[in-house]
Amino acid sequence: MQSLSKAGKILWTGFCINLAIGILYAWSVFKKSLVIDYGWSNADATLPYTVAIVVFAAALLVAGILQDKMGPRKVLILGTSLVGLGMILSGLVASPLALVLTFGVVVGTGIGFGYACLSPAAMKWFHPSRKGFVNGVITAGFGLGAVYLAPLTSQLIETLGIQYSFMVLGAAVIIIAVPLACTINNPPEGYQPEAPKNESLATANSIKPKDITWKAMLKTPQFYFMWIMFAFASSAGLMVIGNITSIALTQANISDSAYLVGIVAIFNCLGRMGGGILSDKIGGIKTLMVAFVLQGANMMMFASYSTEITLIIGAVAAGVGYGILLSVFPSLTAEFYGLKNYGTNYGVVYTAWGISGFIGPVIAAFAVDTSGSYTLAYSASAVMVGIALALALITKPVGATRPEIEQEVALA
Repeated sequence: MQSLSKAGKILWTGFCINLAIGILYAWSVFKKSLVIDYGWSNADATLPYTVAIVVFAAALLVAGILQDKMGPRKVLILGTSLVGLGMILSGLVASPLALVLTFGVVVGTGIGFGYACLSPAAMKWFHPSRKGFVNGVITAGFGLGAVYLAPLTSQLIETLGIQYSFMVLGAAVIIIAVPLACTINNPPEGYQPEAPKNESLATANSIKPKDITWKAMLKTPQFYFMWIMFAFASSAGLMVIGNITSIALTQANISDSAYLVGIVAIFNCLGRMGGGILSDKIGGIKTLMVAFVLQGANMMMFASYSTEITLIIGAVAAGVGYGILLSVFPSLTAEFYGLKNYGTNYGVVYTAWGISGFIGPVIAAFAVDTSGSYTLAYSASAVMVGIALALALITKPVGATRPEIEQEVALA
């Protein structure tokens, strides 16, 4: 019972840390103020967010390697500290380039270091049959951050201005997230999590996947299918998340639309939790297909959303579809390639999410700056999600049958 209690504490502490460092998904509020109050172009106001996404993904890869070698605690403390420090530094600057360095590089690095450690640690405390549920809860905290951060940031900007808002949020991260990070650790050597009592015998006794190194992973076609699916589908979600308030202003002339960020965040959270649980029941690939169909249909319809109610529907669909991705891809990585090298392996897979930070937001900024609408971005996103769906139809579980892969597995 003690070990189960410890597992629960790790899971919900990870959720709370992600809740504190999920500032990335409130960028839409900052962006709107930078454009209106500072007169920045959409491209300039998007750049710190875009760089943060790319740096986040790169830092997650580095952090994954480090936490596989030295455990999660030290890396997590460094990451949460960098998020807070980067936000405070962002409050001391007022140019696009400087904000790229403080928010894009420092905060992006901190988020990557923090995010990388939470799912690997939590999954090691739970039975493999619960990996979808665990990833759903952990990643839900990150997406749910925008539920309170969007209205809080909007109120802070209105009261204190953009710069002080950055500083207040940064100080809060240091006060809340850093102490929580000190409590995260891996289970002791030889720890065996109990199978859930309500699971079927077949699920409870599921075969443990082989532990495959990142080099062996790169020799499997499943990795490349996953990478493209992740990059293309995530770009659609990130495009909406990063621009929802601007989309509301452009398509429906709604100026006070911070609540849409909260709606996206709530259903992003529900998508992560629901997607994780669903993947435990029907499998990761089938769950991804559900997400791709939902995303594709939403992108094809988004240009016609010109009222408050249709924008809310679009925000709900975007949140759910994107949220599913962020819980299923980590589970799928563990399912295909094992937990021993999971930090490194998922860090490599997660570079796809970093590339999506260029694809979605940059296409959106280009579309609106050149044509005054987001129609081109919606069309491009729909095509990419369609490609992801096609790849999902041909992706099968990894079978380490090639001799070079078997050799890598033996050395893992």
